[in-house]
Amino acid sequence: MRNLLRLCPLLLAAALLFGAGPAFAGKRVALVLANSAYQHAPSLANPVSDGSVMAKTLKEAGFDVVESRHDLSALDTRRVLRDFADATRDADIAVVYYAGHGIEVEGSNYLIPVDAKLERDTDVYDEALSLDRVLVAVEPAKQLRLVILDACRDNPFGKTMKRTIATRGIGRGLAQVEPTSPNTLIAYSAKAGFTAQDGDGANSPFTVALSKHLTTPGLDVRRAFGFVRDDVLKSTGNKQEPFVYGSLGGEDVPLVPVKAVAAAPTAPVANPQADIRRDYELSLQVGNRAAWEAFLAQHPDGFYANLAKLQLEKIGAEQAHAAATEKAKQAEAERDRLAALGAQKEAQAKAAADANAAEQAQFAAQKAKEQAQQQAAAAEQQRVNLAAAAPNTAPASTASPTGTNVASLTPAATPADLTRSVQTELGRVGCFSGQADGNWNTSSQRSLSQFNRYAGTKLDVKVASTDALGTVKAKQSRVCPLVCEHGFKADGDKCTKIVCREGYAVNDDNECEKQRAAKPAKPATAKRDDGDERPARQRRQAGGAAGGYGAAAGIAAAAGAGRRSGGGQVFCNSGGCRPVNRGCHLEYRGGGGPGNDANAEVCY
Repeated sequence: MRNLLRLCPLLLAAALLFGAGPAFAGKRVALVLANSAYQHAPSLANPVSDGSVMAKTLKEAGFDVVESRHDLSALDTRRVLRDFADATRDADIAVVYYAGHGIEVEGSNYLIPVDAKLERDTDVYDEALSLDRVLVAVEPAKQLRLVILDACRDNPFGKTMKRTIATRGIGRGLAQVEPTSPNTLIAYSAKAGFTAQDGDGANSPFTVALSKHLTTPGLDVRRAFGFVRDDVLKSTGNKQEPFVYGSLGGEDVPLVPVKAVAAAPTAPVANPQADIRRDYELSLQVGNRAAWEAFLAQHPDGFYANLAKLQLEKIGAEQAHAAATEKAKQAEAERDRLAALGAQKEAQAKAAADANAAEQAQFAAQKAKEQAQQQAAAAEQQRVNLAAAAPNTAPASTASPTGTNVASLTPAATPADLTRSVQTELGRVGCFSGQADGNWNTSSQRSLSQFNRYAGTKLDVKVASTDALGTVKAKQSRVCPLVCEHGFKADGDKCTKIVCREGYAVNDDNECEKQRAAKPAKPATAKRDDGDERPARQRRQAGGAAGGYGAAAGIAAAAGAGRRSGGGQVFCNSGGCRPVNRGCHLEYRGGGGPGNDANAEVCY
């Protein structure tokens, strides 16, 4: 009972963090459409691969229904949308993702099936799928209707499409759209009127960013698309900017809510330092000001209290830096505004002075923030080292009523050592596959981002911090799922080859699919040899020549005589027919008719 009362402030702080979020979402359904193999336009390399990535991402996020289809005709697409609309009737969240060709005609957007020809501009009304048809499919969802279009490519029919009316507008990319239904968002891979890039890899930059951020537990869908935008701008050199149309209310709407974990009752622990350490680590995982203040209210003195104070100072320095940065931006904007308006020199001079002062304050806040972060990191590293050496003990000085002097906490490791430790721990939980070289590069940041995604944490991925080290180290088993190549599946900590039974093969979704029966081969057609064909022609010509002169009886008699003489060939001309002399043979010379023998008797 004493321990339960002691932990109440910390549990309350945790409730402030986790309890403020939305309730766990109800039924979630998704439809993934991807078109690559166009029949009357150039094929696209990435859409089917992009669709597979998004289907896998949504399945791993716990969606109740994830229907994935690719390379559909117009008729099949309409049927799939009709069936998906039935699945959304009792759903809270409905998501449609489409990768492929899209086109804008007269301000309306259309998705292009693989069998569309679009020989003239009006064909789009018959052979393509209107974006409004997709919105109808997600309309029954109660909480969120989300349509994602990775289709902002050049019109593949633009050069050949005939214009039935010269003034009919066919735009570049997709047109801007404003959803009329509430709680509806439409996300484009590129802003309206612009085209998107397929990227150099197997997936487009937009889909890569979506799979990274969209299903982060507890992350509002609007913030997730903000992170997607930042990633795509960075990876494309600011050439492609994703855009989201529509609006939601004031409550956060995450695609993957954070699941509340009930605190399990703990047995009494005799060692008080172990209790304090566990309370400290709980506050470290929560990581906000309320948690640290609750910890200090319960443990005002000692080694861990001094560490908590450093964490509070770091949070305060970060907040002060954020406020100074915002103030500097406002002062700079005011200076530029007055300069653009041509205000009086005194007003411009004052604005310039204010902007300079705000910039200096921002610089000082940055320095204070970095110093506070370094002190907190050094102290946390010392704590980690002490915990590893003696898990249930603390320095002897913690028994002193005055506690440990904060100034005595000197760095126990260099930044490179801290980075290597974080990389090593990320590798242990399956989120990092590189070498622990102490270089916090893009690969390391991506690994920590993956950890955040699957562990439900919000660690800063830009730096290797002691917060990250402590949080990752607290995980006792694999966190990030094992990712295997196509044709292989995860089996524990290894990738094993997928073996399908006879008649089945691995499809694009890495599942065994029944193969279609092969068409029977056509029987080989016998061909006559030229050597066999020529004598036949000769025989036909010989017969034709004889028949041309009405000597059928002569041919038969001569043939009989030839067989008696042993020659076997018959020579016919206007004088009649006779067996070919011994030692001679007939050669076909062409022609035939009166006065022109088709065959000649050649003797050796």
